[in-house]
Amino acid sequence: MNPVYKKLALLVTVLLFLSATAVPMVSADTESDSDEKVIMTSASGEVMATPDRAQLTFSVQTENADVKIAQQENARIMDGLVRAIQGAGIAKEDIKTVRYSIYPYYEDASPFGQKIKYYQVTSSVQITMRDVGRTGEIIDIAVANGANQVDSINFLLSEELEQSLRAEVLTKAVDRTKTDADAVAAAIGMRIIGVKEVSVGQSYSPVLYQSARYESDAAMKGAGVPTPIEPGELKVSAQVSVTYLIQ
Repeated sequence: MNPVYKKLALLVTVLLFLSATAVPMVSADTESDSDEKVIMTSASGEVMATPDRAQLTFSVQTENADVKIAQQENARIMDGLVRAIQGAGIAKEDIKTVRYSIYPYYEDASPFGQKIKYYQVTSSVQITMRDVGRTGEIIDIAVANGANQVDSINFLLSEELEQSLRAEVLTKAVDRTKTDADAVAAAIGMRIIGVKEVSVGQSYSPVLYQSARYESDAAMKGAGVPTPIEPGELKVSAQVSVTYLIQ
């Protein structure tokens, strides 16, 4: 036989041998995958809940050409405000300072360069309310005792309440994935025999009111009733994805 033909025949033999040894391995993997039939479903569960926590942020702003006087006046007012809030039954650990700033304001024009007109001192405290029903009352107390700005009102769920609701929304979500999977399996003439994989996610969004300002406490005193604050409801939701085994 021609040497060239001998080499070509040998090469073909080797390729055929490699192909023959590789096929069983791939075939085995393919059969393993085909034996496991699955249905993947995703669903969400949700429940509405009334917030049991509120966070209020109050600010005291003072202005004076002398920065020390502005600071002292601010400290005096804030001290009285905090004492009044504590006197209303709010625990010390539920009151914390979240901002303190000193900002200079300059004259619009001056032949001798920029000149400071006055200093503005701002201090802010955050109050955690464990009795949401008293939110309006505490706002009135703060304003009556020197707070000239209500920066934000943030309603949320306590960790305890959120955890107690989590089981409920997760159960609802899983039930929905199972209902969908049962329907699909029945439609293709199969049934669910187990669960291969589960993925869980959860989130909720607090209600937030910002930049609620009061010009003075005179209007508040004249109203004769606490400032009406309605917390509304929060949606607690959970997303679940389940991969079911079927046959």
